[in-house]
Amino acid sequence: MSISHAPPGTPETDIPETSHPDAAEPAAPGSAPDLDLDLDLEPIVPASSHRTRVPRWLRRTTGPLLLLALWQLLSSTGVLTDDVLASPGRIAQVAGDLISDGSLTSAMTTSLQRVAGGLLLGALIGTGLALVSGLFRIGEDIVDAPVQMLRTVPFVGLIPLFIIWFGIGEAPKIAIITLGVTFPLYLNVYAGIRGVDAQLIEAGESLGLSRWGLVRHVILPGALPGAMTGLRYSLGISWLALVFAEQVNADSGIGFLMVQARDFLRTDVIVVCLIVYAFLGLLADFVVRSLERLLLQWRPTFTGR
Repeated sequence: MSISHAPPGTPETDIPETSHPDAAEPAAPGSAPDLDLDLDLEPIVPASSHRTRVPRWLRRTTGPLLLLALWQLLSSTGVLTDDVLASPGRIAQVAGDLISDGSLTSAMTTSLQRVAGGLLLGALIGTGLALVSGLFRIGEDIVDAPVQMLRTVPFVGLIPLFIIWFGIGEAPKIAIITLGVTFPLYLNVYAGIRGVDAQLIEAGESLGLSRWGLVRHVILPGALPGAMTGLRYSLGISWLALVFAEQVNADSGIGFLMVQARDFLRTDVIVVCLIVYAFLGLLADFVVRSLERLLLQWRPTFTGR
């Protein structure tokens, strides 16, 4: 549209007519033509969404069920004899007998008490040493080197010393579990503390947080993921340590049942005890993972596709 720049009072002449807004203006030389295309755009859908949705619980149980079916097949065809490995049906029958007479329930209760005592002591010792070593440089100089030396010693090799020091009662059994739990928890909590971003510390100091405020609001929340990982690993070690601990003159517990079954060549009872160990460890790991989801809601992570 052309606009006249004539001074006021001058009659307007030769003013071209205003073009209609819908009229197409000529394109500038060298410019691309303005194409008014009516395109139907479709949203991009990830390829993973086109896959058939299978319930996750079904996918997670497929592997164990296939293994169980293979086991039963080998037992039925005679490839696995009872003196080598009892069949799943025989194991289920023996497990029912042990539950009905109360021996398996009593053994589980005793073993759980030993694991709980050793895990509690190991968590207190490991976390306490990690806090001292991770928060203070002088603590690191004093604590870290002896801990690194002791953790390289197999805790199973200390069983004779524990028997000499604590006797053959419950004390050496709990001491073995405590020793097995302490070091994984120490390493993960220490790494979690030292892995906190230094910029977060500087931001907290600029906001006026005291040393205790930094520890409470910045360092401990930042070290919590490492602590949860250490706790899960320590739980696995605790069940492994329990197997060795209950070989030390035990008169009760799941390990005691395994020792008796070994003396009488009862592979069915041994497998029942191993399955109980596995399910107790799986249950403990489920509890820790649930606690981890509850305490770490502020940290979004990749959950797989």
